[in-house]
Amino acid sequence: MNQNNKIIRSICYFNKSPDEKSFSKLDVLKNLFESKQFQVQTKRLVCPDLEKILAIDKEFFQKGFYLSVGSLPFEILKNNFDKLLSSNNIAFNFDLTNSEINANHVQLLFNIINKYSAKTFNFTFVFNNPTSSPFFPSANFEKEGFSVGLQPTDLAEGCNNLDEWLNKMKEVWLEINEILVDNKEFLGIDSSIAPLNNGKSSFINFVKKLTGDFSRSVITDIFIQTTKFIKSENPNPVGLCGLMFPALEDFELSDEYEKGNFTIERNIYLSLHSGLGIDTYPIGIDEKPDNILYILKLIQGLSNKYKKPLSARFVSDGKSKIGQKSDFKNQFLHDVIIRPL
Repeated sequence: MNQNNKIIRSICYFNKSPDEKSFSKLDVLKNLFESKQFQVQTKRLVCPDLEKILAIDKEFFQKGFYLSVGSLPFEILKNNFDKLLSSNNIAFNFDLTNSEINANHVQLLFNIINKYSAKTFNFTFVFNNPTSSPFFPSANFEKEGFSVGLQPTDLAEGCNNLDEWLNKMKEVWLEINEILVDNKEFLGIDSSIAPLNNGKSSFINFVKKLTGDFSRSVITDIFIQTTKFIKSENPNPVGLCGLMFPALEDFELSDEYEKGNFTIERNIYLSLHSGLGIDTYPIGIDEKPDNILYILKLIQGLSNKYKKPLSARFVSDGKSKIGQKSDFKNQFLHDVIIRPL
C-alpha cells in the first residue's frame, strides 16, 4: 500500500467546554498519526455552545483549526444570524427531520446567499442526522470524545477492481483502530467515502475506470456494494458511514454535472440507495425558491420513510445566475456553468 495514500480528512474533537487543552489533544493526535505515515488534512472541534464557539473562533481561527456548533434551533439561528455568519470559520446545520417545512426555511438559505454567500459552504439542512461524525457541516455533538474520518478515495490508486479498494480501506480502518485501542476518548471511525479534487482523489475517477463512464455506473450496483461494505466491515463505526456525492468537491463529478449527467434527480436517486444527500450542489441566485422548497420536502419524506440520514447542502457565490459560470474563490469547490434545478 502506498503510504502517501493513507489520508485522514478530519480528526474531530467533541467538547462542551473547549479550552487550550482541547486543541492540544488534536495536535497530539495529528502527530501520532503522522508518526504512523498518515497524512492529516484537518483538525476540527465541535462545541454545542454558540457563545463559546464564537469566542473560540476569534482566538483559534489563525491557528488552522476548523470549528462547528453543530445543529441550531431555528429561533437561535435567526436571532444570531449575523453574529454566526460573520464569524471566521464556523460550520453549522439545521435539522428539518420533524419540521413542517415552509418558505421561512428556504428564505434562511437565500439570506445566507444574499449576505454571506461564502458561508453556504459551511451550512447544510439535515434529516435523521447521526451524531459524532467528523465531517462538517453535518457534525453534531452527543458526547465528549473524538472521531476520525478519511479521504479513502486515494487508496483506490492502482486497484483493478472494487474489492481491492474496499479491502485496502478495511486495512486502514483496522490500523487506526489498533493505534487508538487504548484511548478512552476515541468514539470511532466514520467510514464515509469523502472524495476531493480529481485523479486518484476523485471517486468518480475510479468509478469510470471500473464501469466505462459515470452514466453507465448509475445502473450498476457499484455504489450499493461500496455502501454495504463501509457499513458492515468498519470495526468501529460512528457518524454517517455513507457515500458522499459532493457535486463541486469531486471535480470529476463537477464535470459530469456540467454535461447534464448529474441532475438533482440523479443526485437524489443515488442518495436514496447509497448516498448521504445533496452535497455542495450549485444553485443560481435566480433559482426559484419553490424548487428548493419542493426538494427539501422530498428529501425529508425520503429520509423519514427509509430512516436514512440525508442532507441538503446548496452553495452559491452570491452573484452567478443560472447559465453563468460560478466564481466561488474556494480551493475546495470547482467552478461550473450553473444549471437550473
